[in-house]
Amino acid sequence: SDDIEDVSLFDADDDLSRRSKKSKIRHPVASFFHLFFRVSAIVVYLLCELLTSSFIACMVTIILLLSCDFWAVKNVTGRLMVGLRWWNQVDDDGRSHWVFEARKVSTQGSKSSSEAESRIFWLGLITCPMIWVIFAFSALFSFKVKWLAVVVMGVVLQGANLYGYIRCKVGSRKNLTSMATNYLGKQFLRQ
Repeated sequence: SDDIEDVSLFDADDDLSRRSKKSKIRHPVASFFHLFFRVSAIVVYLLCELLTSSFIACMVTIILLLSCDFWAVKNVTGRLMVGLRWWNQVDDDGRSHWVFEARKVSTQGSKSSSEAESRIFWLGLITCPMIWVIFAFSALFSFKVKWLAVVVMGVVLQGANLYGYIRCKVGSRKNLTSMATNYLGKQFLRQ
């Protein structure tokens, strides 16, 4: 049944069916876990002092949730939801190489990611590290040094995934700093 494609008689019906297919979430479990670990770590951080007085239990729970999030986003949800993946490879010489991959766009569209999944992926990927940065500043300025280590782990783990997927999306060969400089230079010249 996957090889059969419905063909509409009118262009409006065709456009409507394309939109409904693109907005449909094809991987609901991956979408759920993409947000579950991220949001759970933030909720546990916010409610931890209300639920228990044990800092160690809170810290371990938050770091486990952040680690599960890092693994799930890097290895599962990035591939399924947006067709991107990245990893670090070490040569025999001991040199570290970053590898960035993007799924090739297919002509059938059945293997491409939906717009809804892409929005969920990028919204979660960008918003949560920003929240952890806010937590870092609040822990720093409120002198909660013990929580600063947990918050730094949140910034590092979620920031690493954000950086890796931005490099996948933009292109692995381009340097992000030079791209930003070129963009700002072009904007300056236009004015």
